[in-house]
Amino acid sequence: MTAKKKNVRRGRKGINQGFNELYEYAELAERSEMEAMKRKYIQWMLSHNFSQETIKTQGYNLSRFIGWCHDRRVLRPQEVTREILEHYQGQLIRSRKETGEAYSVEYLSRILSSIRGFFKWLAKNHHILYNPASELEMPRQASHIPHKVMNVAEVEAVLMQVDLSSPLGLRDRAILETLYSTGIRRAELCRLKYNEIFVDTGVVLIREGKGRKDRMIPIGERALAWIEKYKSDIRPALTTRTEEKILFLTNRGKAFHPLSLSNLVSDYVKASGIDKEGSCHMFRHTMATLMLENGADIRYIQQILGHSSLDTTQVYTRVSIKKLKEIHSATHPAAHLKPKKP
Repeated sequence: MTAKKKNVRRGRKGINQGFNELYEYAELAERSEMEAMKRKYIQWMLSHNFSQETIKTQGYNLSRFIGWCHDRRVLRPQEVTREILEHYQGQLIRSRKETGEAYSVEYLSRILSSIRGFFKWLAKNHHILYNPASELEMPRQASHIPHKVMNVAEVEAVLMQVDLSSPLGLRDRAILETLYSTGIRRAELCRLKYNEIFVDTGVVLIREGKGRKDRMIPIGERALAWIEKYKSDIRPALTTRTEEKILFLTNRGKAFHPLSLSNLVSDYVKASGIDKEGSCHMFRHTMATLMLENGADIRYIQQILGHSSLDTTQVYTRVSIKKLKEIHSATHPAAHLKPKKP
């Protein structure tokens, strides 16, 4: 038999093997009770008004877990034990990104939370006798102080990088000013609508922020001025029928994807040369920290940021060392004592 014929046969064998593996996996998924339960769980989430982003993320995390179970011929929720879940958790912890870095504790916690929520729902609805994930220990998250915070001069340096002679530069300046003035989340800015900016009262309506909660937040006069200039001079040329209500549009007339917005903001931060890496969330941290340093009550900052718990906002009290130093200097008896000369 010639080498060519051998290669043809090997190629056919490889194709057939790949087809058989796909067919076997599809057949396995069809017979998988866990896959069927996942679909019911997703339907339940839809009927209980969970956000599309939450449903998408949970569905993806569960599909990965169920696929891992399929590889081990675990097809029914009743077959999943705490030991199996701990094995999967261990594999997640050992897994690495393409860069070789370990995944963050926050990322791992989100995956495991999806699995815990799924099995809690299964037990509550009597699809399984007990919840094997109820005692699954979540990775401990360290309480980090946000270190990516700019001072006023650094913010202004970033804003000065925008080319205002370019139409898209005017849009970008309006975006940066909005992030700085409001501390709005990246996803919230991406879906911010044209009619949710109230110039007369100086407020922004955030619809269905985190936790699907609406809130009204203040916005400064300078940010409003740049938004109005963008709306009158640039936006009409970008508008399309499909995205006519979205405020900030790409050069193709579409709403920004969160990752695209992050890249845009990050490029301006890098160009400023401020020696700090960050994007949309750095503006959020900066706004909260600067307001606190200038005397804002932490409860007002909580409301602006849209935190459901004050504990989440309290982290900024540890960032704002300026006020702490002022109080220390004013009240500590040894704060101004000079060392004695030997």
